[in-house]
Amino acid sequence: MSAYSGMAARMMCLLAMIFAAPAIAQDNYPSSTVRLIMGFPPGGSTDVVARLLAQKLSAQMNASVIVDYRIGNEGHIGADYVAKSRPDGHTVFMNVPSQILGPAFNLKLSYDVFRDLAPLSLLSNSPQLLVMHPSLPVSTPAEFIAFIRQRPDKLAYSSAGPGSVTHLSPLLFLQTNRLNALHIPFKGSGPAMVGLVTGETQFAMQSIVSVLPMIKQKRLKAIAISSLKRSPLLPEAPTLSETVMPKFEVGSWVGALVPARTPPAIIRRLNDEMVKALHDPAVKSLLDTQGIESLGTTHEEYGNYLRGEFERWSKVIKAAGLKVE
Repeated sequence: MSAYSGMAARMMCLLAMIFAAPAIAQDNYPSSTVRLIMGFPPGGSTDVVARLLAQKLSAQMNASVIVDYRIGNEGHIGADYVAKSRPDGHTVFMNVPSQILGPAFNLKLSYDVFRDLAPLSLLSNSPQLLVMHPSLPVSTPAEFIAFIRQRPDKLAYSSAGPGSVTHLSPLLFLQTNRLNALHIPFKGSGPAMVGLVTGETQFAMQSIVSVLPMIKQKRLKAIAISSLKRSPLLPEAPTLSETVMPKFEVGSWVGALVPARTPPAIIRRLNDEMVKALHDPAVKSLLDTQGIESLGTTHEEYGNYLRGEFERWSKVIKAAGLKVE
């Protein structure tokens, strides 16, 4: 064999090893702990979904799957961390609507959610309840609208933070009905509900899992739900759609993203495992008891959903002239 032939043979072996490496890595996936990155403190629907998924995925994949909290800046700290992580399927971001809306607010972020992160699956959705302080003398959505209309900018609503779905959902409700009210942001759903219970604010729209205990304790009252169907957890609460806003539907949804350039085979594997976990009867039952709808879509469907949500809420943000510092 000539020196040239020997060199060529060695080069071919090297190239074969290089191109085989990703396939080998995918065959061995997961090779270490899979971390579900949470951008918010424990509690609320996102945390419930993350913890259930971690437990179920650990059993299904015979691997360690944990929830890792990277808290701050409306979840953008966690999103940025995942965007800069190795694209090997071991770091997954549990995202909510606020992480896709940075561009709509012209936020100066160090990542682009549509460029640096890849959709994995839409995991769940929790309808929101329109709740208020018990002192308000209203009991129906129509009465509430009339009550606000007579007091422009006199009532205040609380949210989990600027740009969150708990900020934008009431804003859409107000815009649609041509109403005005003050927005008071808090650092999380828990503090926002404390502000409402103490009377600092008068109303809010929060996920059913966040407010149901306080409704049962009669510390808050619910007058409507944001889903198209009534919830079996609170069947007496009518939908906004059946009362004053036909086809109105919003929710506190949770999805999963991975770093861009994650191999398609790993995305498919993760998606398959997550969908399997979410369709498990025990998981569905546990989520149902907390008012959370178990979903699980393909990554293509989730990508389309993200684009649609971005366009929908961008219009609300632009109409209100909102800016988040």
